[in-house]
Amino acid sequence: MSYIQANDNIKLFYEEYGTGDKVIISAQVGFYPKGMQQSLAEKGFHVYCLTLRGFAPSSYITEDYGNSWYDVFADDVIRLTNELKIDKFCYMGASHGAGVGWHLMLRHPERIQAFVAVVPGPHSLAEGAMSYRQMLMQGIISAPPPFDPPIGNDDARQERRNERNEWLKKLPEADPREKKIDYGRPLMNLGSEEKLCDALTSIQTPTLILGGADDPISTPELMMRTARCLPHCKLVMYSNCGHNIDTDITEELTEEAFRFLTHACANGKWYAPVNE
Repeated sequence: MSYIQANDNIKLFYEEYGTGDKVIISAQVGFYPKGMQQSLAEKGFHVYCLTLRGFAPSSYITEDYGNSWYDVFADDVIRLTNELKIDKFCYMGASHGAGVGWHLMLRHPERIQAFVAVVPGPHSLAEGAMSYRQMLMQGIISAPPPFDPPIGNDDARQERRNERNEWLKKLPEADPREKKIDYGRPLMNLGSEEKLCDALTSIQTPTLILGGADDPISTPELMMRTARCLPHCKLVMYSNCGHNIDTDITEELTEEAFRFLTHACANGKWYAPVNE
């Protein structure tokens, strides 16, 4: 097991996949062992998966960072890359992991070559600050909205969903210290939808947004808003897909991400070279 020391009290756990020259960092509460990160490693990328502070096997914490949770998470990514002596890297994250990405783009743009943002929102600041995870933990809601639409035409895809659901059921119960954490939603410190859009407009990093047309969390409207704001963005949206699209049609999203990253790392563009 690999760790870096963030400070005297906090260790950050990370996993490593692949050995390629091009580096991808991903930071989330946890990682499904058959996700896009592992698939991109098989495509030739050197992938590091960082577990966010406060969540096992990274160190538990009791401090409340308020609206700064995602800033702290983003800075932890930089701590990891500094420890590993990685200067430039690509970042990939899904849902809250993509939230870390938005803060990375704004705080450390000089380090990021490209951003693969899966179901990334970010949420409208008019929708409230609490994460769905914490609303569930506190009993404010009994269940989130259905993350994924039913599958009617692909038995293998349904079998994959069933396998993932069984894996989730076998995970150990979260530590009480984890249950208390509400990292909220990204970019909340901006205070308004107008300022959020202004911040997105300032991001110069080539960005690929991947999403599902039936996602109730990162809705098509949110992702379209984000794509309109970003000056260097490609948006790909799939029908009959929802919030867990990255573990649902993993091969498809990996191919799309691979193509995008190949161009972005070679020429800084979010599309294939134009040849006249």
